[in-house]
Amino acid sequence: MVEVRRAVVDDAAELVRLRGLMLRAMGIGEPGVDDWQPVALRSLRDRLAEPDGSLAAFVVDQPVDPADAPAGAATGAVGPSRLAACVVGVVERRLGTPDNPSGEIGYVFNVSTDPGYRRRGYSRALMAALLGWYRERGIVVVDLVATADGEPLYRSVGFEASALPLMHLTLPAGSAGARS
Repeated sequence: MVEVRRAVVDDAAELVRLRGLMLRAMGIGEPGVDDWQPVALRSLRDRLAEPDGSLAAFVVDQPVDPADAPAGAATGAVGPSRLAACVVGVVERRLGTPDNPSGEIGYVFNVSTDPGYRRRGYSRALMAALLGWYRERGIVVVDLVATADGEPLYRSVGFEASALPLMHLTLPAGSAGARS
């Protein structure tokens, strides 16, 4: 049985570490450039401190028993708890649609498992916890971007490919408030 718990403020640094692992595995970012991490850490600490906020994170701790850890893995027996896996999601407010009159949409943006702890059912258990949190809040639409590795898991819990033509734009730094 996988023990899943709701993340707390003290988990923020580990959540950022796991996010970095996920981003690197997806080929996002430049190797050795981690200037996003302090900003992400501050944001997570603030948002995890909100008891009824729009962000939720669920985690699985690394086993404290060295017999359960993969060879060479550091465990959380000393110092802050190390996480084996996490999921982070938010509720976004948009304008309603016929399929979703409230306009509230769940967005899963961080499913990450430390490489030494994969294939143990952690991501499945974490997704179940996050989807339960969405259900408790009355969220009926949940989106995510799936990697090829994660797609079978997401399909198995009910996600389907979307016909929406998603596009992405990154605005240049310093463009906020710029007018022509």
